[in-house]
Amino acid sequence: MSQRKILFVDRDGCLIAEPADFQIDSIEKLEFLPGVFTALSRIQSAGYELVMVTNQDGLGTDSFPEADFWPVHKLMLKVFSSQGICFTEVCIDRHFPHEASDTRKPKIGMVLAYLRSGFDMANSAMVGDRITDMQFASNLGVRGLRIGAQHVQDSQSANAPNYQSASDWLGIAALLLDAPRIARVERNTRETKITVAVNLDATLPLRAHTGIGFFDHMLEQLGKHGGFSLSLDCVGDLEIDEHHTIEDCALALGHALKLALGDKRGIVRYAFVLPMDETLVQAELNINAQPDSELAAVSLAALDLSGRPYFVFDGQIDRKKIGAFPTELFPHFFRSLCETLGANLRLKVQGENDHHQIEASFKAVARCLRQAIARTGDVLPSTKGVL
Repeated sequence: MSQRKILFVDRDGCLIAEPADFQIDSIEKLEFLPGVFTALSRIQSAGYELVMVTNQDGLGTDSFPEADFWPVHKLMLKVFSSQGICFTEVCIDRHFPHEASDTRKPKIGMVLAYLRSGFDMANSAMVGDRITDMQFASNLGVRGLRIGAQHVQDSQSANAPNYQSASDWLGIAALLLDAPRIARVERNTRETKITVAVNLDATLPLRAHTGIGFFDHMLEQLGKHGGFSLSLDCVGDLEIDEHHTIEDCALALGHALKLALGDKRGIVRYAFVLPMDETLVQAELNINAQPDSELAAVSLAALDLSGRPYFVFDGQIDRKKIGAFPTELFPHFFRSLCETLGANLRLKVQGENDHHQIEASFKAVARCLRQAIARTGDVLPSTKGVL
């Protein structure tokens, strides 16, 4: 099971505005930062667990009585809850800075339990408005996201922690959820040496060099009509035959696409029909299809990106070669692509011209990929909670 992703969040100056005296000790001082509800709702929907981590200097002492703190704090949590935003835990440190407590940010004593129980550190983050929040993120080993217009142009000194900045909460959500989906894969064997790079949120560059002209053209069709950038270089043992080059390129490309898709939140599924002269190709993607023949036969094509490969081809190609491309490897390419992409695909093609049938098939699968990998939200398209 996947480890949980956590967004650690500061309170004052981050969730709510911080007054000049640095104490939010009355209802009148409670002011939420713009966009915080929209952003946290989106982040929570994307599978993040919210944990508040806040220093409250001297809470419970004469300088900051608890009677002044809790009514405002509880009202803040109640308002968040009314918007469907729930914090798994609220961690509060009461120490003054001079006490150098291990539980006061930037030290991580408040959240040691999360380190002990384990969480997805690579995909978790800390949002705060101060450099100490970013030091906390660095000490915890998670990504630091600093909020506030005054921080966007900050120049970070050599010994400062690495972090990213945004002027508001909508920017924070974009940094956290809308990063480009990119991947680079190298596959080196005794038969082929392949480098492939994809970016699902860009359209250029677009090139393929395999030593097989028609195959290069087909790979470029996948990227062009799939709406993603593709760079693929292959040096293969073409002196033996084309099999290793075509198969291994499919395996490397499928692997790269799988890595770029990440946890697949927000993607959609779609059906597609592509005519090309006398040729008709029909394909349908179903991101959550099951890898068995009974389900695959229900639709003309099904693509399952949950790690369960399956491929069915319905068509007839009579020519032995198109250029230097052996047509027997046409369905084998898609079978190999499905293997490393973790995909189900059923492809049906009919026509008279074999060149058109193969090219239309690559375009049809590309268009299906374009529609299926399109990111339209943050929800995982599966009732299982994982794809």
